[in-house]
Amino acid sequence: MGRYTGPKHKLCRRLGSCVWGDPKCPAIKRPYAPGQHGPTLRRKATVYGQQLLDKQRIQTHYGLLEKQMRRTFAEAQRMGGVTGSNLLLLLESRLDAVVYRLGFARTMHQARQIVSHGHILVDGQKCNMPGFQVKPGMTVSVKEKSRKVPALAEGAANPPAAIPEYLDRAADSFEGKMIAAPNIETIPFKPDTAGIIGFYSR
Repeated sequence: MGRYTGPKHKLCRRLGSCVWGDPKCPAIKRPYAPGQHGPTLRRKATVYGQQLLDKQRIQTHYGLLEKQMRRTFAEAQRMGGVTGSNLLLLLESRLDAVVYRLGFARTMHQARQIVSHGHILVDGQKCNMPGFQVKPGMTVSVKEKSRKVPALAEGAANPPAAIPEYLDRAADSFEGKMIAAPNIETIPFKPDTAGIIGFYSR
């Protein structure tokens, strides 16, 4: 499968900023490309280049392949209204993103693995599809047999300091709920969606 498995923060440095909001990210202290020529590398800024970077920041944050990204963008266009807001709503409603925001995983990549390995239930039913769209009112929980997995037990015991407003989860709980649809104001990740719209509208 063509998914990147190398050092995650090397991607942040290549994109010029931390895409996961980690205060310890090397991209904060070294906001230039990795490698010996990184500090002195100068590229001519073009409209296409900036749009590509904007797309890659969103794509990298959610860990999507190009085909998945294009499909999600096309769905956001079909919804009507503001395409950028629709895109973020669809991305934040993915099951792996919800598992990550609820604190059951330390990273988006770990959340996708947890879902793929069948540790997560949606409304009491097993769901191993990271791209499953969670709707308001749905409950996301950790399977009973999986609650002794160290990573999941740690996530339940140590919830995030700030859970997004559209999600609800009690401390020390293996269960969370989507209580509202994500929107541009409540989503923790604040990318520039104008670039990705321009990129796919060429």
